[in-house]
Amino acid sequence: MKCRHCDAPLEYTFLDLGFAPPSNAYLTSEDLTKPEKYYPLKIKVCDRCWLVQTEDYAQADELFSPDYAYFSSTSSGWLAHAAKYAEKMTGLLQLTKDSLVIEVASNDGYLLKNFVAAGIPCLGIEPTASTATAAESLGIPVTREFFGEQLAKRLSLAGKQADLIAGNNVYAHVPDINDFTRGLKAALKPGGTITLEFPHLMRLIENTQFDTVYHEHFSYLSLYTVERIFKAAGLRIWDVEELPTHGGSLRIYGCHAEDERRETPACVELLAEEVRRGLQSLSIYQGFQLKADRVKDDLLTFLIEQKRAGKKVAAYGAAAKGNTLLNYAGIKTDLLPYVCDAAEAKQGKFMPGSHIPILLPSVLGERRPDYVVILPWNIADEVKHQNAQLAEYGAKFVVAVPRLTII
Repeated sequence: MKCRHCDAPLEYTFLDLGFAPPSNAYLTSEDLTKPEKYYPLKIKVCDRCWLVQTEDYAQADELFSPDYAYFSSTSSGWLAHAAKYAEKMTGLLQLTKDSLVIEVASNDGYLLKNFVAAGIPCLGIEPTASTATAAESLGIPVTREFFGEQLAKRLSLAGKQADLIAGNNVYAHVPDINDFTRGLKAALKPGGTITLEFPHLMRLIENTQFDTVYHEHFSYLSLYTVERIFKAAGLRIWDVEELPTHGGSLRIYGCHAEDERRETPACVELLAEEVRRGLQSLSIYQGFQLKADRVKDDLLTFLIEQKRAGKKVAAYGAAAKGNTLLNYAGIKTDLLPYVCDAAEAKQGKFMPGSHIPILLPSVLGERRPDYVVILPWNIADEVKHQNAQLAEYGAKFVVAVPRLTII
């Protein structure tokens, strides 16, 4: 395999998680009687451009099916994050009724609805029918396609170049990152702004967030590598913010290469920090497997100890990262009998691989577990607050990443 960005041979493995089904391929009861597709889940690192990437196996149309079950609006914290972003960008870019905002991977309209409310024209790009339908019900126009250079050129010819292109947690999900980035350039109006949010590779390594590795994530990104990819497409990064979302993300601000906006000190400082942390040397990547194995072993040990002690354990949050962790650890219903989730699209289904049933959050109050393992650790505080009544009878909340902790 060659690097998806620079075409260099990929010789070095960052992480090998064996075989797993796609992390968002939730199962119905009928599916449990059918064969389940598993793909190798191995991550490589390019020692030329330092793009960390999955091996090529699963196709995008297999990963993002029409009944794709991730709805962004399920998290109140994420909705607040989106509203704050919309307000900030509207002021910063002085967006008006004569502007156009395009969001790539607009999901269920969690972000663009803020621009609709402000009277700012917008367009969502979303290939999954279930979430696109939800967005359209909010009055958001949606183009139901995967985004890339070809679609972007059609939009440009139709007079739909954007003043702002937003992409939250999509950049890591695209198999052809060069084509996607050329698409950003084609769809961007002269003087326009691109913002992309994605989990920061530096934080993934620092906090052993190996459970954010799954087939839908084709790339794991540093500022250095994204700068290289942007430059190759005729774009430039002029600012960057570090965000707490998803365990530590970056929001990069991009523009056409010839744009007059100057690079901020934040870009220079973060690039230097990545060098200090070793992101452009092999040793930090080759030592990561042992850290991931320690997290997996600690969770397994905890669950086995609770089973032997007669304690009741449940999980909260049927998140993709939870599926990565459960499948790598080989955890089944004997150690974790059920997981609760607020997303209606997931309730009544089963976790891929582990076949753990997904139940309503109210079940926690009915069954009164002794421990609740919060699988989406990035929203642990939100989950704990929403289920505070469980602590009244002595239930304890647990996270496994970056280390097993009772919170």
